[in-house]
Amino acid sequence: MMTSTELTLTPAAAQRLHAIGKAEGRAVMLRVAVEGGGCSGFQYQFDLVQEGHADDFRIERDGAAALVDEMSLVMLKGSEIDFVDELAGAEFRVRNPNAKSSCGCGVSFSI
Repeated sequence: MMTSTELTLTPAAAQRLHAIGKAEGRAVMLRVAVEGGGCSGFQYQFDLVQEGHADDFRIERDGAAALVDEMSLVMLKGSEIDFVDELAGAEFRVRNPNAKSSCGCGVSFSI
């Protein structure tokens, strides 16, 4: 597993991963991927995992980690992975400087 400095994990995202791990009684990592689809062409996929793959890029903050595959990393370069808790709901969110546009749901984007 390689460490990437091209992506960052916010303190809020790290705190949420720790809270999920504590509630589940096991350490968890956030897998972030970009897939084709959604209303703008690409969409983010989030999964909680216990182990990564040998070719994953690992982003760490305060003992929490997110994993990104090599193909997704190209589209996520310079992005920030955050966790927001708003009136409309709580979710992990990617702030991607490469996205030219995104839809209202915030999960779909175009480059």
